[in-house]
Amino acid sequence: MTPHYQDSQVTIHKLKCGPYDNNAYVVVCPQTNESIMIDTPPDPGKLIEAAQATKVQSLVITHNHFDHLEGFGQVTSAIEARVGIAEADAHALPSEPDFLMKDGDELKAGTVTLKVISTPGHTPGSVCLSIGTHLFSGDTLFPGGPGKTGTPANLKQIIAGITEKLFVLNDDVTIYPGHGDDGDLKTAKQEYGVFASRQHPADLCGDVLWLKS
Repeated sequence: MTPHYQDSQVTIHKLKCGPYDNNAYVVVCPQTNESIMIDTPPDPGKLIEAAQATKVQSLVITHNHFDHLEGFGQVTSAIEARVGIAEADAHALPSEPDFLMKDGDELKAGTVTLKVISTPGHTPGSVCLSIGTHLFSGDTLFPGGPGKTGTPANLKQIIAGITEKLFVLNDDVTIYPGHGDDGDLKTAKQEYGVFASRQHPADLCGDVLWLKS
């Protein structure tokens, strides 16, 4: 399988799964072939195939929405790995997690280390994962805007996480979201600057776009 990204430090497989344009990822150490899987969307056949070619150390769930969990049973039946999710989202997991992720935790596979970044708002336990110039942003940050929020308070919360925890990373960081195409932090920061310069209605939430909302 041709990697989505590869250098001497990390190999990244990006797998599109199911009817909702979901992305799942397998992050691999080139030296040891140990890996970390991210999310379990529906129709995970290609994800399982990519993961089975590696030595999976852990499976992490960025948040507990059904479209990121629909393939959970298939994946965990095919692949034995420790499962992690943030405590606030763990109640929706089909089975008990093996570990609970919190802000600042580090997940290791060979020489690869993913750092957990807590970014609630889309769900109470949403997390992102970063390594070097790569950010797996779940449904927290997409090219063009934040993830969907249910209340104005949740929108403020997700924006706080994005601006305080993600925008402190370098401009050259690539965004790998839970759905759709990749993005980059430099563009996201610029577009957010346009959003932040405008007045917005007090009840703003839902699907927000930095340049249009």
